[in-house]
Amino acid sequence: MKFEIPRPLKIEHEELHGMLRKATQEPGELGDAAKAVAELMHPHFVKEEEYALPPLGLLRDLAAGKVTPDMKEVLGLTDKLKADLDQMLAEHKSIVAALEKLSAAAKKADKMEYAKFTQALMLHAQTEEEVTYPAAILIGEYVREKLRGR
Repeated sequence: MKFEIPRPLKIEHEELHGMLRKATQEPGELGDAAKAVAELMHPHFVKEEEYALPPLGLLRDLAAGKVTPDMKEVLGLTDKLKADLDQMLAEHKSIVAALEKLSAAAKKADKMEYAKFTQALMLHAQTEEEVTYPAAILIGEYVREKLRGR
């Protein structure tokens, strides 16, 4: 079974990537700070899109009471997220520290759109920590429980 990342989350990731890509093209300290953020974020986003976000594609069906045996395949993703959660959170700390430097560089260069972007990305990370990752893990636990014995 293929698990699709919910469209709004996919679009949000694409927009964040696009803005960061734009920032990396800025000259000087601002561009350098953006490149440092990009180096940290890229492997992190890959992990999220590989196993942290796809389980959320089951939410609508699960909320409607639909649980099918093929959903059991999501357990590989959610178990991996659960096992890697401390690492994912540590990566967020590194990303946020780099974002703070990017924010300072953006303000220094009077490029407030990038300072605003850093705030949005920090909020995005907090949302993942408090909502997205726990929801994905709970999806796995719910599916495991509902399919127990099947």
